[in-house]
Amino acid sequence: MAKDNPRARRLGEQIQRELTDLLRRYVKDERIGNVTITAVSVTGDLRSARVYYLIFGKEGPDPNVQRGLTSAAGFLRNALSRSLMMRHTPTLTFELDTSIERGVRLTRLIDSVNKPSDAGAALRDPHAAPEGAAAMDRRAEAPRGKDPL
Repeated sequence: MAKDNPRARRLGEQIQRELTDLLRRYVKDERIGNVTITAVSVTGDLRSARVYYLIFGKEGPDPNVQRGLTSAAGFLRNALSRSLMMRHTPTLTFELDTSIERGVRLTRLIDSVNKPSDAGAALRDPHAAPEGAAAMDRRAEAPRGKDPL
């Protein structure tokens, strides 16, 4: 997404809303099914837009969905031009959104590195007192001047 171009960012957000509505209401292609538009990245010159999508209920790419979206791109662009009232409507290219899969993979890697070691009952039992705590309690209970140890 164009980070330095606020107009491209706003246009991408508007295209995302419009495409979600168009896919739900007007596209009757059986190949598309339950597709969620996750993001739209518009180039700085506002001539092309990359549409990121997820397939509900499936993991990984589905070539039939990709072909269905590519087939519907002309219809969607025409409908966008009418609803957005722009002189030049961006050309649409569809890409499977892999950011969630990458995030899950990174989270698993971080969790595997941060796993606590299995040395010590204090780590397994959160209510267990630290090793030196029992000795410190005995010192606190002993009268002053006498060392219990």
